[in-house]
Amino acid sequence: MTVAATNTPKSQSELGIILKGVCKDPLGLMGLIIVGTIVISALLATWIVPYDPIAMNIKDRMQGPSFAHLLGTDQLGRDTFSRVIMGGRVALKVALPAIFGAMAIGLTLGMIAGYGPKWLDNLLMLFFDTIRSFPTVMFALAVVALVGPSLQTVVIVVMATSIPTYGRVARTQTLTLRNSEFILAERSMGAKMSRILGVHMLPNIIGVLAVLAAMDIPGVIALEAGLSFLGLGVKPPTPSWGALLKDGYALIRQTPWLVIAGGLPIILATLGFTFLGESLRDVVDPKLRKNR
Repeated sequence: MTVAATNTPKSQSELGIILKGVCKDPLGLMGLIIVGTIVISALLATWIVPYDPIAMNIKDRMQGPSFAHLLGTDQLGRDTFSRVIMGGRVALKVALPAIFGAMAIGLTLGMIAGYGPKWLDNLLMLFFDTIRSFPTVMFALAVVALVGPSLQTVVIVVMATSIPTYGRVARTQTLTLRNSEFILAERSMGAKMSRILGVHMLPNIIGVLAVLAAMDIPGVIALEAGLSFLGLGVKPPTPSWGALLKDGYALIRQTPWLVIAGGLPIILATLGFTFLGESLRDVVDPKLRKNR
């Protein structure tokens, strides 16, 4: 008996399904476009900027938008458009390492807490509660005041304060999965803890944390901008959206362009990552996916 060959299409990868689901959602597609534009402009900032973002040109100071300077110039004659583009790179240099570092550490500790012995779970929960007892902004101000303002300091502060959030979510997901039939089958066959967590639990947890990370990135960008606005973020003359807002606020009576140039990217980044995160949540959640 011969079996006729059938040309069945290959099943889509999980990433392809997620991208397709996001693109079907108008807000998700808008968020994907905004986030993609911000990320690409940050990666290619060196080739996009028409001027050196820290080069002063006093004779061209406080100019309005023109073909030569798309967003005008600041009080030192620096091109505002170039500083906005490079400021996006600074924002992502803080947000992406801090969020993904916190997600990696929180995921590891959360799975260990949910799958390990009770005493270890209690110890890690005490660690999470201790960190979360400090307000993020106050903790950031205290650390920056002690160590000094720098890009690395902001990354470490954000990473440390975000670990408990991802750890608690990972722990909850692990507790839900630990008594599942496929986990019990693996344990009965003598599978090690590292294999159970890394091969079977991790793929079922990472999607939820990825959605949470997309929703947290705007908060980190706003925190970095706030610290820079207060003079506690990146050191001058490094371009930052918060520094642009600070300069624009001081000179708002002379020109509104600096405030617009500093505030608009923060608003767009917040909307883009929020729309993308909401759409990802709808696609990743199996219950919501059935209703789409």
